[in-house]
Amino acid sequence: MRCCLLFLLSWCYLLSLPAQSRTDTLLENLLRREGSPALQHILQYPDSFRYQLIYTQIDRDTNNSPHFKNYYLHVNDSLYYNPASTVKLPIALLALEKLHALNIPGLTGNTPMLTDSAWTGQKIVHTDSSSANGLPSIYHYIKKIFLISDNDAYNRLYEFIGQQAIHEKLWGKNYGKVRIVRRFMPLSEEENRHTNPIRFEANGKLVYEQPAAYDTLAFDYSRKVFMGHGYLDKDDKLIFSPMDFTRHNYFPLTALQRMLQAVLFPASVPVAQRFNLSPEDYRFLYQYMSQYPSETQWPKYDTTEYFNSYTKFFFFKDGKRNIPPYIRVFNKAGWSYGFLTDAAYIVDFEHKVEFMLTGNLYVNRDGILNDDKYEYEEDGYPFFREVGEIIYRYELQRKRKHIPNLQSFHIGYGE
Repeated sequence: MRCCLLFLLSWCYLLSLPAQSRTDTLLENLLRREGSPALQHILQYPDSFRYQLIYTQIDRDTNNSPHFKNYYLHVNDSLYYNPASTVKLPIALLALEKLHALNIPGLTGNTPMLTDSAWTGQKIVHTDSSSANGLPSIYHYIKKIFLISDNDAYNRLYEFIGQQAIHEKLWGKNYGKVRIVRRFMPLSEEENRHTNPIRFEANGKLVYEQPAAYDTLAFDYSRKVFMGHGYLDKDDKLIFSPMDFTRHNYFPLTALQRMLQAVLFPASVPVAQRFNLSPEDYRFLYQYMSQYPSETQWPKYDTTEYFNSYTKFFFFKDGKRNIPPYIRVFNKAGWSYGFLTDAAYIVDFEHKVEFMLTGNLYVNRDGILNDDKYEYEEDGYPFFREVGEIIYRYELQRKRKHIPNLQSFHIGYGE
């Protein structure tokens, strides 16, 4: 019996491994040369820590147009990681895009959005005490997604777009491997396919009404993904078998990096792969992707809990470090099941430096999933901080033919 169990665990682990990863010597040599013993330890065990990194150099031409060069470390789209809150990035973008597609007079990102219920597990939401007028809206949900990675905000926008539309839109933009089939609430696969009826009202008058929807798409779950040695089930009972992630959300790191580039530098990707956003949308996104919880009044956050680097992993999350005023980080991070992920565009306005870092890491020494016992503080955040510092130091001394004009990312943060 013990031999059979060991065989099963080994087989499940092998199913979760990638076929081949991509590594560039520049990034690998830089981290090994500059890294501390703690970082060297992680780099020595890619199969255990399942780390992936993409370092994107940005060079401007005489017209200030950016050109990108990616360097990879153990990157492979078949290497599973739980994307956690990084899936909120496409949901925010698609919500804004849908507003434009509807093109209904009086329907804006600030129009009060009232979510109703039509299926089991669905939640009715007609108020939001964190907003200035006490009402929920698309803009307010997006603010909360980027400021503190709010789960309820994501759930409501997921319902506004609809599960089927999410995939039709993303697949149409060449994000064919992305799969977003779960809200962040305890729902079954079938319940997640059903999304709520929603109303938009202004001054008590109906502006737009959206019926409940159901996703009829068939997803490819043929590749099985199992993680760990055991997990806690919904009743907190320890199950001595790997946890099945086959039907969870899926967001390859290369797709995440490309999507961040698409929203920050839309002209750098083909037209068909861009999101249909207005200049005002982009400015709104840039503000809240880089704004800190201390800089907003609505929502008003307790900054002892939601400190400025709360969602800024590279450089700053480790030890709740202060971010220098001349640096801004435009990013979306996520953390769940021992996986930490961040996709960031980092700008130093004083030294005229810009670059992108996208990466993830798995920290779970005991191999038990869903027990909230992960080494985020001990291993995870220090890893991101040190990698960010090494790349930043390298960027400070890297020769550039043209000094970048970063004016488009100077955002006013007053509300």
